Amino acid sequence: MNSNDLKSGRLAKGWSQLQAAARLDVSQPYLAMLESGRRRVTPKLARRAMKVYGLPPTVLPPSEPPSRHRVDAETLANDLAALGYPGFAYLRPRKWKPKNPTEVLLAALAQDDLEARLVEALPWMVVKYWPLDREWLVREAKLRDLQNRLGFVVSLARRLAERAGDERKARALNELETDLERSRLAREDTLCEASLPEPERRWLAEIGPRKQSAGTS
Repeated sequence: MNSNDLKSGRLAKGWSQLQAAARLDVSQPYLAMLESGRRRVTPKLARRAMKVYGLPPTVLPPSEPPSRHRVDAETLANDLAALGYPGFAYLRPRKWKPKNPTEVLLAALAQDDLEARLVEALPWMVVKYWPLDREWLVREAKLRDLQNRLGFVVSLARRLAERAGDERKARALNELETDLERSRLAREDTLCEASLPEPERRWLAEIGPRKQSAGTS
């Protein structure tokens, strides 16, 4: 969240700085400095402002860059439920520490193995919360060699947007897909199915990896 997000959120509510400061539990002079960019919006304040102003979780700063450490399926399912994924509506928690959707997306893509029900939620999340922080997402994906997997999910998201008739999102996702295509890794990759038996890998390669996996260059 930057100063513009903070100010636009307040103005959308029609609140003065004094009114907003009281709801954010900060002083009016401090809020003025935040909105002018003279003070940095902390992650804690960003979460509070998101709730107070009713802003999407995309305004939240991602936490430390996600690594390849294992994230259990239950955690990912809860994060997706909290972000509103209909398939996990029954898991939606009453209290949840908000996360940026790009952070959840990369955490999922970084797993060697991921349940199909979780993979199916990823294109939905991309479409639901577009525009994501594209620069951060692509940079972090490249740092972790996840651009093949990300490219595949973006391709599925583009098709969802096209079926929904959302041309604006479809065009933007197509541009991102093209950018990721240029940086594809020159190796086969599966979408979070590292434990696939070798015969299945060979079969997938024969029928076309671009359809069944994250693709090859």
